[in-house]
Amino acid sequence: METEHAQPPLDLDGPQMRELAARVIDRLVEHIVQAPTLPAGGAFDEGVSERCLALPREAPELGVPPGPLLDQLFDEWLPASFLTTGPGYLAYVPGGGLFTSAIGHFLGAALNRFTGVWAPAPFLVELEGRTIGWLREWMGFPEGATGLFTPGGSTSNLTAIVTARELHLGPDLRAGVLYASEDVHHCVHKSARLAGIAADRVRGIAVDERRRLRPEALRAAIAEDRDAGLRPFLVVSSAGTTNTGAIDPLEEIGAIARSEGLWHHVDGAYGAFFRLVPELRPALAGIEGADSLTLDPHKGLFLPYGTGALLVRDEAHLRAVHEVTAGYLPELPAPEHYDPSRIGPELSRPYRGLPLWLAVQLHGAAAFREAIADKRALALRAAERLRAMPGVTLLDEPQLSIVPFRASDPGWSEEEGDRRTRALLEEVNARGRVHLSGATVAGRFVGRICVLCFRTDAERLDEGIEDLEAARGAMGG
Repeated sequence: METEHAQPPLDLDGPQMRELAARVIDRLVEHIVQAPTLPAGGAFDEGVSERCLALPREAPELGVPPGPLLDQLFDEWLPASFLTTGPGYLAYVPGGGLFTSAIGHFLGAALNRFTGVWAPAPFLVELEGRTIGWLREWMGFPEGATGLFTPGGSTSNLTAIVTARELHLGPDLRAGVLYASEDVHHCVHKSARLAGIAADRVRGIAVDERRRLRPEALRAAIAEDRDAGLRPFLVVSSAGTTNTGAIDPLEEIGAIARSEGLWHHVDGAYGAFFRLVPELRPALAGIEGADSLTLDPHKGLFLPYGTGALLVRDEAHLRAVHEVTAGYLPELPAPEHYDPSRIGPELSRPYRGLPLWLAVQLHGAAAFREAIADKRALALRAAERLRAMPGVTLLDEPQLSIVPFRASDPGWSEEEGDRRTRALLEEVNARGRVHLSGATVAGRFVGRICVLCFRTDAERLDEGIEDLEAARGAMGG
């Protein structure tokens, strides 16, 4: 036990840095190696709320040793969290936590170079631009398209909505109307509000039996709003909804947007990277024709949280919103150089591109394509098992890697089906090998298997299916 602790200087010397880093890395690697054996949904207990409220509220006047701090973090606080980096995490849309990318986050933070504009770190910023170029190429966007890294999909969607608003509405915000499916991610509604588009100017368009936006309903809504003297300006498509993984008909929606003079934004935070899987490219056809596209490398490319991205077809539209200078800023570089400050809202910012650049450099693009294809194959495997499982109804074939299902029995009401499906998920999750989540879809509760963790393999998936089958059998009719 550490009984004495010399107060470290803010500027640690070499041996102090190495000692601290070694302590942290040892605990971290130990945790990651143990992840397959830990409860997939974390280790929560009834005292969590009280212990959270009991956390100290005042900053310590003097520093404390790192050992006890790491012990609390890894032994007490971390276990009471979803194991989002574990192979059994099949809930929500899993983030990644790829270790090589996490090293990129650490390097960027420790080096702490200013990458908000080109001039203070030209090579580092240029590398980020090249990495955006990879995303542009992978998504089929044309030469000349650009983009930026963001904290995540919510910020990407907000930036796209503001850009479309500036182009199509100018100061006349009240007349503008935004269209999206009933199942669009909730951040689109929040982003619209932040962009000055009131809730009564956001239209939820009806979906088909597979939860995809109906193009004919979109056309009708646009016509109705034009007749009412309003200004339709933006349609948001989903390339993989969170509820069921539904892919809106991107080509048809894009054609409507072009004919009606609307901006077409695709929210591909969850699903766009499945375009790298050859057999799924037709399902995502039209994504390359969008005016803007949200991506989340911290989902589809398995990176740690904090790496989102936005692609925009015409850089001039981003610059019209964001290109503002000041007397204290360096002169903007020549147009052929990448400069995130003139196309995005941030100035001081983390070096967001390094985690993706480093991971792709170390593993190669092929490794990511193969991993994404594997997650798709595992989702199909899960669907096949559920299709044959008594007392469970597969609600749709996986459009990407989400498998929606319900506990079912001919004698149950819809409400009883909701209750039994919730109970089924609770029983499976209590077993700890996998963690599932659900969603309310069209007023009914639906269970979901979402395969997107790079550590999930066939063995762990089969264990989860076995637990689901056993739990459903124990439930009876």
